[in-house]
Amino acid sequence: MEIKEVASLAGKLRENVSKVIIGKDDVINKVTLCLFCGGHILLEDIPGTGKTTMAKAFARSLSCGFARIQFTPDLLPSELTGINYYNQQEGSFTFKPGSIFTNILLGDEINRATPRTQSALLECMEEGQVSVDGKTYPLDKPFLVIATQNPVEIQGTFPLPEAQLDRFFMRLSMGYPDHDAEKQMLSGVAITHPVDSVVPVASGEDILAAQAAVRQVKVSDAVRDYIVAIADATRRSDRIKLGLSPRGSIALMRAAQAMAAVNGRDYVLPDDVKAIAPDVICHRMICKGFSASQSAAAPMEVLSVILGQLPVPKE
Repeated sequence: MEIKEVASLAGKLRENVSKVIIGKDDVINKVTLCLFCGGHILLEDIPGTGKTTMAKAFARSLSCGFARIQFTPDLLPSELTGINYYNQQEGSFTFKPGSIFTNILLGDEINRATPRTQSALLECMEEGQVSVDGKTYPLDKPFLVIATQNPVEIQGTFPLPEAQLDRFFMRLSMGYPDHDAEKQMLSGVAITHPVDSVVPVASGEDILAAQAAVRQVKVSDAVRDYIVAIADATRRSDRIKLGLSPRGSIALMRAAQAMAAVNGRDYVLPDDVKAIAPDVICHRMICKGFSASQSAAAPMEVLSVILGQLPVPKE
């Protein structure tokens, strides 16, 4: 797939999803970037802002597998990964795949599951495979986890550990719609929900081709040095207890490549890195005096200072 085809595909997806999610073009664009990078998404916001609808709209825009899991404290890891059961007719054990064997997995309220169940996602998200009773089963590609969580409600929840937060490519927030967008939304749901009318505009093969094209976007040595300098600054800051991991540095480069591609360029600009850095980095940092489940405001403030102080390489 050529870069111009990646940009065209991104435009089709954005247009399709924006019929359902009104006034959130920036969030839609970033979810598209994650899709083209093969990165998982954590949608974190208060209830009723459209997190689940966003995930469904993207899933319906692609002609590939989709599954939704409502995370609860009694959800077992085997319900996600699958289980070996004894088949009396065949006289042997048979593997029954869990809900995770799909292309797009919507994990609703992921922080309501126990740490044991949350950890079942670690191998799946990082390596695209599931290990059950000593045997490994590969997941179909593309594979994308879109998880949602409510940051203001802590009763009956289990905060995601740092290791799992680091596996999410981006943490995004929907936010309230503005007056005109909410008025348009009310008109749209008067008879039927708009998400029911969404039709596929791309296939799984299209997404895999776009992912391959994004990896071919050129990243100069100067831009790589800039990414490393940002990562190093987060690790050295007196205000940060846990800085950006090497996995985070790779994610930042991939996100910048995707941003360049959807804008029709085959090379990354420093501005691509700066624009996408907060969404890729902030959930991976822990500021001193805060926990991993902290508000995004503290790391955002520190990162803004870092980005403002570091010299930007010349294009």
